[in-house]
Amino acid sequence: MNKTQLKRRAGMARKFIVVSVISTLMASTVVAKDSLPEVSSDGLHLMKHTKVRAAYVKPGASFDTYTKVKILDCFVQFKKNWERDYNLNEVGLDGRVSDKDAEAIKQQLAVEFKKVFTKVLTKDGHEVVDEAGPDVLLLRPAIINLDVTAPDVRKFGMGNTWVASAGEMTLYLELYDSATNTLLARIIDPQAARQGGTAMPANKVSNTAAADRILAHWAGLLEKHMGDVKQQSNGN
Repeated sequence: MNKTQLKRRAGMARKFIVVSVISTLMASTVVAKDSLPEVSSDGLHLMKHTKVRAAYVKPGASFDTYTKVKILDCFVQFKKNWERDYNLNEVGLDGRVSDKDAEAIKQQLAVEFKKVFTKVLTKDGHEVVDEAGPDVLLLRPAIINLDVTAPDVRKFGMGNTWVASAGEMTLYLELYDSATNTLLARIIDPQAARQGGTAMPANKVSNTAAADRILAHWAGLLEKHMGDVKQQSNGN
């Protein structure tokens, strides 16, 4: 087996593990924050009074030593049966979503994740790097439960599709010490793309802009989250 085959097999194995872990955890995180377990199965402790649905942190974890960030490729998974359900309600073949379309949407969102997080974190003073190190915080991101209201897949124009929301998605982000591969924190947060109650036309540009707004919101919260962790860790 050559290196390419080994890499592909490792990637498939990682995706299987990610999906399995996420599916298990999401069963407990879709409920109210006050009913979440205080301690996760891997020993992380639930943080109180955060702006995300769930934030779990390793006791004693501190983020003040990390000046650089490494961002792994974002895993993206649609909401269960999204493609099937969307196509059931679509009249005609031109607007139906194919497996190829769905894969392209996932790949584009993964690209947007890295682009937006890199931009925000760099602006906040963190250097984004490709190598591990003692001062490098590793981000292992996933977008799950992705629900795109009106994907722009028509070959002959989008038509007059108006939506009140571009869709929704959930962030599942794990933070590691890159040098030791120690899990430090986990963040889980669902967000919907709202447009102020006003319906607007949906197309590839507007869908990307809506996704970027949510991604920028999450990236902005990361700095705040890291500060919260440091404060609470010092107080324990």
